[in-house]
Amino acid sequence: MTTTEPTNSTADRTFAKVDPRDGAPLAEYPIAGPEEVALAVERARGAARWWANQGPRGRREWLLEYKRAIASRAEELATLISVETGKPEEDATLEVMLAISHLDWAAKNADKVLRRRSVSAGLLMSNHAAYVEYQPYGVVGAIGPWNYPVFTPMGTLTYAMAAGNAVIFKPSEHTPGVGVWLADVWNSLGASQPLFQTITGDGSTGAALCTAGVDKLAFTGSAATGRKVMAACAETLTPVVIEAGGKDAMLVDRDADLEAAADQAVFGAMGNAGQTCAGVERIYVHKEVRDDFVRRVTGKVTALIPGTSSTSSYGPMTLPGQVDIVRRHVDDALARGGTAVVGGADSVGERVVEPVVLVDVPEDSLAVTEETFGPTVVINSVADLEEGVQKANATTYGLGGAIFTKNRKRGLALAEKLNAGGVSVNAFLAFAAIPTLPFGGSGDSGFGRIHGADGLREFSRPKAITVQKFQAPMNLMTMTRKPRDMKVVKWMLANVHGKR
Repeated sequence: MTTTEPTNSTADRTFAKVDPRDGAPLAEYPIAGPEEVALAVERARGAARWWANQGPRGRREWLLEYKRAIASRAEELATLISVETGKPEEDATLEVMLAISHLDWAAKNADKVLRRRSVSAGLLMSNHAAYVEYQPYGVVGAIGPWNYPVFTPMGTLTYAMAAGNAVIFKPSEHTPGVGVWLADVWNSLGASQPLFQTITGDGSTGAALCTAGVDKLAFTGSAATGRKVMAACAETLTPVVIEAGGKDAMLVDRDADLEAAADQAVFGAMGNAGQTCAGVERIYVHKEVRDDFVRRVTGKVTALIPGTSSTSSYGPMTLPGQVDIVRRHVDDALARGGTAVVGGADSVGERVVEPVVLVDVPEDSLAVTEETFGPTVVINSVADLEEGVQKANATTYGLGGAIFTKNRKRGLALAEKLNAGGVSVNAFLAFAAIPTLPFGGSGDSGFGRIHGADGLREFSRPKAITVQKFQAPMNLMTMTRKPRDMKVVKWMLANVHGKR
C-alpha cells in the first residue's frame, strides 16, 4: 500500500516538491506521522506472513514480474527521476538499468544463497549433523537518498524482499514521487498484501520509522543523520545498515593509461553534478605524470556543458543547501594556497555549479577532509602510490576508491591497502554495478552491506541447527560425565590442539 493520501490527524500536513532546475512546484505530498507509520508496520506484518507462504520459487516469480514491469516503464521512471533530481534523462536511464540488473540477480539467486546448507560439525561433535539457514527479519524499513533515488534504495528494498521480508520505504523529501512510483508499480501486479509500502514525509517521518517497530532499518544519507538514526534505533535494539557517504580517492600511477584515467576521473567527479556518495573527490597522481594527467582532465572538463536542459552534461544541485557547502570548500582551498585550473569561486551559481578542478590543495583543507558532494575535484601529486595510499587513507570515511595502473598485480596489492569497502582497478565504481559484489563502507561511511550474497544475508537472520545422528561413545554434555571421558578431552587438548 502506498500512503499517497493523508489518512488521519496529519491530513493537513503536507510538503511541496519543486523542480530543482527552475524551482517550479511539482506536487504536494503528505507528511506521514507516527500513527500512519505504525499502521504501515502493522500492515507489513501480515504481508510478511503472506510473502513467506509464497516460498522461494513464488517470491522469485513475483520479483521477476516486478522487474519486467519496471523495465517496460523505464522511460517513464527515468523522466520522473530527471524531473525530481535535475539530472539528465540519459543518466536517469542508466540508474534504472543498474537497479534492474541488481533486482534480477537478487530474485534469481536468493534461494541459492539463503537455503539451508550443511556445515562441518567437527571432531568433538561428529555425531551431529550441523546446518545453517537464513530466515527473514520480517519487516525492513528503508530511508532513501535523493541523489540516486532508485538505484541506492532498491539495493535495500529488492534484496530485502528477495530475502523474504516486507518493506516500508521512506524516500527523501526531495524525491518523493520516485518512491511512490516504485510502490505503485509493485501494487499494479495484483499482490493481495501490502508487501511494498511507501510513506512520504520529512525528517519526522523518518524518525517515526526508526521507532515504529520495524525489525531492521537501512539508512542512506549523511554521517550526522546516520548517528541520529542509530541512536533512535538503539532504544529498541533495532539493527541498522548505514551508508553515510564518502570522500573517495583515485590513485593514478606513472604507468597508467592516462587518457582512460582522465576519462574516468571526470565521470567520477562531475557525473550527477558530483552528487555521488562514492564519487571521485580526491585524486593522487604520480608526480612524473602529474602535468600530463592534469592537462587531459582539464581538456575533458572544459568540454562539459552543465545546465538544466535535457542535453546538459549534468544538471543543477538537487539540494539547494549543498551549494553553500561547495562554495565554502572551494573558497577554503583557494585561500589555503590551492590553484583552480578550471573554474573557481565564481563557478558556484545559485542552482548550477560549473566544474571546478583544484590542484596543489593542502591536505588539511576542507576540500580534502570533508565530503563536498559537488562537481569539484582535487588533484595532488605524490612521489609514488604508496604515498598515495597513505593520503587516501587519511580520512574518516571508507567507502570506495579507484586505482589506475597497467600492472594488474600491483593494482590488486594497492587495492588491499586502501581503507575502502570497494575498490576498482582501471575503472571508476565498477564494484557498485556488479550484482555479485557487496557495497558498503566503514568509519563515517557507515557499516553493513547491500548487493550480492552479503546483501541478501544482511536482511536475514542466520540460524544454527543441529541434529544428533547417533549416540556418541562419550557424553560430555551431561552433569554426570565419566572420568575416562575427561581423560580423552585432556588427551585431545594436548595431542590434537596443542601440537603443531
